[in-house]
Formats: sequence, structure tokens, C-alpha cells
Amino acid sequence: MNMRLLLLLLFGSVVMYTSCQSTSAPIDSLAARVTENTSKDQILFRLVTDEADPAKDYFEIDFKDGKVLITGNSDLSLATGLNWYLKYVAGIHLSWNNPSQKLPEVLPLPQKKIRQATAMKNRYYLNYCTYSYSMAFWDWERWEKEIDWMAMHGINMPLSITGMEVVWYNLLKRIGYTTEEINEFISGPAFMAWWQMNNLEGWGGPNPDSWYRQQEALQKKIIARMRELGIEPVFPGYAGMVPRNIGEKLGYQIADPGKWCGFPRPAFLSTEDEHFDSFAAMYYEELEKLYGKAKYYSMDPFHEGGNTEGVDLAKAGTSIMGAMKKANPEAVWVMQAWQANPREAMVNTLDSSDLLVLDLYSEKLPQWGDPESMWYREKGFGKHDWLYCMLLNFGGNVGLHGRMEQLVNGYYNACAHVNGKTLRGVGATPEGIENNPVMFELLYELPWREERFSPDEWLQAYLKARYGNDLSPEVAEAWRALEHTVYNAPKNYQGEGTVESLLCARPGFHLDRTSTWGYAKLFYSPDSTAKAARLLLSVADQYKGNNNFEYDLVDVVRQSLADKGNVLLEEISQSYDRKDKDSFGKQTQQFLELILAQDSLLSTRKEFSASSWLNAARSLGTTEEEKKLYEWNASALITVWGDSIAANQGGLHDYSHREWSGILKDLYYQRWKTFFEQKQRELDGKLGESAEEPINFYGMEKAWAEKNKTADSSDHKLQNVIETAKSVYRTAIEAK
Repeated sequence: MNMRLLLLLLFGSVVMYTSCQSTSAPIDSLAARVTENTSKDQILFRLVTDEADPAKDYFEIDFKDGKVLITGNSDLSLATGLNWYLKYVAGIHLSWNNPSQKLPEVLPLPQKKIRQATAMKNRYYLNYCTYSYSMAFWDWERWEKEIDWMAMHGINMPLSITGMEVVWYNLLKRIGYTTEEINEFISGPAFMAWWQMNNLEGWGGPNPDSWYRQQEALQKKIIARMRELGIEPVFPGYAGMVPRNIGEKLGYQIADPGKWCGFPRPAFLSTEDEHFDSFAAMYYEELEKLYGKAKYYSMDPFHEGGNTEGVDLAKAGTSIMGAMKKANPEAVWVMQAWQANPREAMVNTLDSSDLLVLDLYSEKLPQWGDPESMWYREKGFGKHDWLYCMLLNFGGNVGLHGRMEQLVNGYYNACAHVNGKTLRGVGATPEGIENNPVMFELLYELPWREERFSPDEWLQAYLKARYGNDLSPEVAEAWRALEHTVYNAPKNYQGEGTVESLLCARPGFHLDRTSTWGYAKLFYSPDSTAKAARLLLSVADQYKGNNNFEYDLVDVVRQSLADKGNVLLEEISQSYDRKDKDSFGKQTQQFLELILAQDSLLSTRKEFSASSWLNAARSLGTTEEEKKLYEWNASALITVWGDSIAANQGGLHDYSHREWSGILKDLYYQRWKTFFEQKQRELDGKLGESAEEPINFYGMEKAWAEKNKTADSSDHKLQNVIETAKSVYRTAIEAK
């Protein structure tokens, strides 16, 4: 062997050049997918496997022989560099609404070399809830796009729970459960998240055999692609969950964790029970048979207030960790910091390298040690590593929302804090995705920017990426209005997530929320969102055909209509209090017309259409019976959520309300119309001596969830987006 080559192999950087002519390398295939096969001969990738600072991930953007040259230390870094190039040099923003785009024939080259590096080696993604509120009915085509999106945002450890019900199916079969008994335990497709979080069992099922086969095959494709790109899936580990009937059936010693929002929780198998170790071992064996070992396992015992009475938390933590380590001695336990978790007694005795904590809501209720937080922990997570996470969305609700300045400043404050010595990266932990792309872009750039930066300046660069480098002043002004209002939510804002749209609420007067834990009071003037919508509409014709612009235009006009509705409902409530029946009649008619206008606007984009959600659910069924089951799951989740006890006393109704076309017209409009008509009769003195029975809203919602809606919800004709937005704005906002 040539001595010079030998020295290079031993001590130097080993370099591999690829062009997009080849599909042998994962980065080549990804580039071809996201550019719709137009990156060939235009982009070169160079993989450097050994670099002067191996503790950091990095990428460089340069040019060579008139072509774009992206260098990085891994396929994932190369993908992140590709995204950075597309955004900040080519003016192309790939997002959920625009997952791929053809490149221009001549690509712009960087004016100088761009280099970004990060010591934050962990970039996490997803929440158990996301798998239900957004991803419950995804097929491989949709998953492939999401994995590409992950790679291009540097995400290297996403939660991966698809197909885990098959692990439990096989495990319970192994210990003598029948198929019927198993399906009484495993939830239906839309409710897998809360079953896997130990919150409920059986709701939404029973599942057909085809579901298990389908999800197993899908998960195998998902994790194969993730690992191909250098993404390490986070699997759910075993934390003690067992069916409630296992004590009676097999004599296991179990604890009753109580109820969650009206649902009886699965039981907790005591770590002191003789069966714990063997049950955990079987779980990991079945998991490995299907999907292999994982580097990370996610476990959250006693999530959201589970009863810990009689549980030795320290011993439980040690036993849970021990079972995981037997399955994979190199594995790390990933735990969510949410409410009382992680409980100090459970994690204090664990080795520092064995636990990674997700500070789930860092942008509002951080637990890392921010003294201004209501969830303040002086020592943060002690010796354990942790990630700075953005929660942002609850229930998959639709709404412009974020805390841009707080997200940025909180991250750099955490880095500088004494508890920042164990900070290892960032994460997005939303309950629902495919919304507010600006916030996800901002979050996942944080680890790649070592110095604190101005959100104002960053936003201007983002807008050029989002809409193209030729940015109109009106667009910039519209986004300034949004940045300082909807994207500057105060930390002390009462609700979870976005300002809720009362168009989607169970009817009533003086409402301050749509869902039990949300809030609908505006912390900004509705004139600000109306102004942003007006400015975007004023230049909309210049951006006709621009996918990102048209999506954002619909979203901003939608927000202005929702804000108008929230203000109008309070005026209606005051008219009712005054018994001003004439004003009440006019205002309620205006409110109902607003709902229909919103429905018309949102029907122009599939992202805001209930039929997209419902059709995705039905498409996974192999028989008409299965299609109906999946459609009911999809429908129930966004309306009643559970039975009457869970929906009403448990507070879950409308938790996952969606401001979407289809459901606006078919359910929300009908609820409000029925309510207003009853109250108008009351004001008109037409009720007689006896008052009418209270309206059974749960019954209306249940009926909507149970009916086949495909025929009457999927035929929305996609109108001209810009003309529809202009028309809706004129009639709903400008008309007084």
C-alpha cells in the first residue's frame, strides 16, 4: 500500500465525493426526492468521516467547478447542509405544505463558504400525542416525506412508536391471552398514543388483524430509512404497564394507577413482583424480534398524575432501568419532564449517563432551572442530561402561535446557566404538527447557531427562503405584525397552545375557551391579524402559484376570521344579556355566515380540509367495515374524543377541535345554529311557559362522528386560492 495513502487513512480526513448522478448514497437519494430529480449534476456532496473536531457535527456550503458543494461529517449533516443551502442561497423552503420542489436550471452559488457546526449532538422530535393527533393514518408515501424533513432539519432521535401494538400483541399471545382479550387492551388506531402512555386501554378498538400486519410492515420501512440516514429511532421501553385484568387472569401483583380523564388506566406491574423482570425481558425480546435494538427507549411511568401510592419509586426506577440495560447495555432512558415527572425519587439513584430528560415545554414552562418559570426546579434535572424542547401545539388545533423571542432567548439563557452544563441539544415535542412551520425552522436552527441572534433579522432571512429572494415590503410588514402578536405569546397566557377559535366551540355565552385546558381570549388586537391578511392580499397576485405563499395566505386570513369570531361572540353575549333581540338576530346571522366563509376559505387547501384527514383514515382499511372503524376513530378524536363521561366530565370534548373545512360547515355551524335559534325563540317570547330542554351537544357530536362523511365532505372543489381569500376577507372582515 502507498505510504501516503496509509497515513491518510490512519490520521487524516477520509473524503468521499458524490454527485447526484448516483443513487447509491443515502444523501443522493434524499436530494433527488426533495428536488424532484433536478439535483443531478448540480449539487456535489463530500462526506468527511474524520475531522479536526470530532465532537461536533458540521456542514459547509461552497462551490466547485460551477456546482454547489456541500461537505459534512455524516449523511445527516449533509442533509442539514442541503436544507441550509436551499433556504439561504437558493431561496427555496421545503416544509410540510411544500415537501419537494424543482430546482432552477442554474443554481445560485454561495458568495462565500458557509460553515455551521454544533456541539449539541442530540436533536429530538415528536411526542406520543403527535402519533395520534397528526400521524395516526399515515402511509409510507407520507412517512417518506417526513423522514426526509427530519434529516434536513438535523433531527437524529425521533420518537418511533408505529407498530408497537404488534409487540404487545405477540407478547400477550405468548403468555396466554386470546385475540379478543388482546383487543380489549390495545386501543384503536387514533388512540394509540394514550394507550402507550398508560392512560387508557381498549378505546377505539377492536383492531382487525390486517391493522397489525400493516403497521408492522410500515414500521420496518420507517426505521430502515431512518437508520440509512443516520437517524436513531427512540422506541417505547417497558415501564410496568400491564392489562388491568392480568392480576385476576395470571395472578400478577399490580397497582391501580386510577383514572385519566374518565378512562380507567392500565395497571402497573409492581417492580417487586416476581414477574416484572421476566415480563420486561419478554417485552424487549418481542420488540427486538420485530424492529431490532434501540439506542434510546422512552418511558414515562405515572404520566399525568398516575397514582404512585404504594410504589417504591427509587426501586421502580432502578428496576425499569435494569430491565432496559439487560436488553441493551448501551441504551439510554428518555423521559419527558411534564408536570411531576421526572420524580426525583425515581431518577436520583440512576447513573448520569443513563437518562436523557426532555424539558417538554421549555418555551413556556421550563423546568431546567429558569427562576421565572411556574414549574421552576432550582437544580433542573441534577446530574442528568437534558434537551431544550418546544411543545407549541396541543391537540393538533389550528392557529398561528408561537413564542419566537422567548424560544431564542430561553435557549441561550439555558446554555449560559449553571444547569446548562448538561444541556445536550434541542427537541420539538408538539402534540400536533403540520402547522406554524416558522417555529420549527427557528427551533432546529438554534443548535447550529453558536451566538445569540435577533429573531427580527432571522425572520427576514426566513421570509426570503419561504417566498423567494425577491421579497415585497408588504410581505415583510405583514410578518412584522404577526411576529409581535401571535408569535409573541406571553409566558403567562392562560391557555395551552394557540388562541382557540370559538367558531369551533360548544355554544354558549361569554365563552373564554373552546377546549377545557385552552383559552380563547386574545392577547393582541384582532386588527393586527386583519392587517397582516390585508397586506398579504394586496400583493397576492405577485405570488400566484407560490405554494408557500398561498398556504400562508389562507392561514393568515383564517386567523383573522377566527379572531373576528371571538370578538363577535362577546358582542352577541352582551346583546343577549340586554335582551336586545334585534341586535342578537343580526349578530348571530353574521357569526353563522362567518363560519361558512371560513369553511369556504379552508376548502381551497387540502391541509385545512377534514376530508384529507378522514380519507387518509379510510384508505388504510382493507374492507368497508375496517374503513368505517378507521373513519370513526378519526372523527371521534377531533370531536367527542371519548364516551360521554370522558367527553363531558373528563373534559376531553373538542380538545382536538380542528378549524377545517367540512367539520366547520357540517358540525360547528349546526351546533351554533341550533343554539342561536333556541335563544332567539327565548328572546322573541316563543318558548311558552316551559323552557326548552338543554341541547344535547354530545349527541350532535357523536352523530357526526358515527356517520359516513366521505361523500359529503370530500367533494370540496379546490377554488382559486387568492380570489377566494380576497372574497372572504371582503365579506367577513371589511364589511361592517
